[in-house]
Amino acid sequence: MKARIYVLAALGGAALVYGLSSDGLAGRAAHRAMAAEAASAQPMTVGNFMLVDQNLDAHELYRMADRPAIVLITQMNGCPISRGQAPAYKELESEFAGKGVQFMMLNSATQDTREAIQQEAKDAGYDMPILLDQNQLIGEQLGVQRTAEVYVINPKTWQVVYRGPVDDRSDYGGGQKKVEHRYAADALSAVLAGQPVQQASLQSKGCLIDFPAKAKPTKVTYVHDVAPILEKNCVGCHQKGGIGPFAMSDYAMVKGFSPMIREVVMTHRMPPYNADPHVGKFSDNKNLSPDEIKTLVHWINDGSPRGDGADPLAIKQHVAAEWPLGKPDLVLDVPAYTIPASGVVDYQHPWVANPETQGHWIRASTIKVEQRAGVHHLLTGYMAEVPKPGQEAYENKWGASVGGYAVGAESEVDPTNVGTYLPPGGAVGMQAHYTPFGKEATDHSKIGIYFYKDGETPKYIMHGGVVVNNTIEIPAGAARHHEIAYLTIPHDMLLYSAFPHAHYRGYAADLWIRYPDGHEKELLTLPRYDFNWQRDYTFAEPLKVPAGSKLIAHWTYDNSKENPANPDPTKTITWGEQSWQEMFYTAIRYRWMDETSARQLPQYDQDMNATRMMGMMDANIDGKLQKTELRGQVGQMLLKYFDVLDKNHDGALDATELAAAQAMMPQHRRQPPSTPAQAFSSAEHSSSN
Repeated sequence: MKARIYVLAALGGAALVYGLSSDGLAGRAAHRAMAAEAASAQPMTVGNFMLVDQNLDAHELYRMADRPAIVLITQMNGCPISRGQAPAYKELESEFAGKGVQFMMLNSATQDTREAIQQEAKDAGYDMPILLDQNQLIGEQLGVQRTAEVYVINPKTWQVVYRGPVDDRSDYGGGQKKVEHRYAADALSAVLAGQPVQQASLQSKGCLIDFPAKAKPTKVTYVHDVAPILEKNCVGCHQKGGIGPFAMSDYAMVKGFSPMIREVVMTHRMPPYNADPHVGKFSDNKNLSPDEIKTLVHWINDGSPRGDGADPLAIKQHVAAEWPLGKPDLVLDVPAYTIPASGVVDYQHPWVANPETQGHWIRASTIKVEQRAGVHHLLTGYMAEVPKPGQEAYENKWGASVGGYAVGAESEVDPTNVGTYLPPGGAVGMQAHYTPFGKEATDHSKIGIYFYKDGETPKYIMHGGVVVNNTIEIPAGAARHHEIAYLTIPHDMLLYSAFPHAHYRGYAADLWIRYPDGHEKELLTLPRYDFNWQRDYTFAEPLKVPAGSKLIAHWTYDNSKENPANPDPTKTITWGEQSWQEMFYTAIRYRWMDETSARQLPQYDQDMNATRMMGMMDANIDGKLQKTELRGQVGQMLLKYFDVLDKNHDGALDATELAAAQAMMPQHRRQPPSTPAQAFSSAEHSSSN
């Protein structure tokens, strides 16, 4: 029998035990390398990060602070050791998930695509989220070397309290020996009991994962590598007078904020562009590239070295332009409003006379808000009739939008040869949502409007609509509550952009198209919606939407205590105007394919808006409303008279029966929208219909 030598090594206060066979120098060297690998990789604490999983669901580490423990298990496609341990992972999860422990896998393999990881999960039987660490930054932070490593994280300290195999079985193929030591389970039991973990680190025998940046580290400096990235992607907001909270004016300023820069990049809060790069291509994409992300994080991890040469950001002073699109052709002053320090402010509906004596085609607009902290949104619409002094400009009088604002979205620019007509005279009505922010302040917003040149008429007309659901009901404490709505597109459409909007509990959103033949395509996904940054997502190539298609929106809400923005997780939440209530709203900007400025077809918008109520409640998208699908005030009204409305007695309301019911309902002052501003307003107030 061959002799074995057992070595005990100190590792950050924990004992590392590994066996050495007396098979010669090669065996000893291999084991010494494995021991050094584990010793050098042991992290002390884990910084916050956000990653999406194979299904594009977002997971942010520090939002799990109330969990008793968090488990990460390293994985790579094709690794037989990971696959062989799948039953052990499932057994561990079954034992502890019911006790609140969060289980996830971590894939840091650069060769594995999302689609391939989805298939691997099915083939191997992984039933937990697999986080896509395609930039390898989380694997680097954890010191990952191999698959089949279990990391147990204590959220009270964010320390890795255990790192090693799930148990003491060394071979998960063929003959499996009896389990004598359940290392991961023992570690979890200790954490849940508030006790120290006895064996904090053990060597795993998983497949090696390639980390090229660690194998060939490069010297990254501010002057040569980082400043150009910041100037290209960040300085436009982070400059004097810009929307960013500090100006990236020189090396000292950037270095001082470097830990914060790393955190907001690792959690995807910056740049403020939430469209996931796995889905769709966008002309206004503001995401950093993978190389840019890795360069920034590696630079900060390396101590933020300056490098030789002049400071690129200090050479010239960066100052935000008063109007980012240049001097407007027309500036309208929004009537000043004093926002109180506290309390609830109802929507305001001011107006301003249109001073133009001739009509113009609008090609772009910018709304410049003075009190960014206190203005939630500002929407506009042309009014042919000038209101009387003191009269409010409600949306049922509105025509075309002349611009809109929400936090992070200040300019609307139409594509070439597409525009919106502003008639002469009349007035511009507004819907202003002001939010108190702790001190009294007066807002003096302005609207800058840019016209096509005199005599120049765009060929096509920009329209706006909304996929909306005012019947939403989010249970108290629900961490991932899902809602759905759709619009049926009655005529051929060209879709330019989508603008998802919800409130504090909005967690994620997406938009799909279902073509007339039934096949579906995902157009946009926001795995993590950010209430603080809202915008249009403009497709790189406008999408042709054939008549008979459906645009289907999904929203996910987090009404749990894990949501740091949640005002009260003990309340069931329904639709409402104020930010502590909730919305389901995805606006779209489009044109009708066979409409031109010379041949306008206003009926087309009416045809589409007529499908909205069915799309709000038809959760299974079968074109009929069953009794179980009826929710909200309108749903209750329909349910009360259901048997009378169901003319063909098939147990459901079809489109014809629903239209007849709608014709009998009282009409609200806000009519179905035909412009982006009206769409937003109608969505927000349609619960009163």
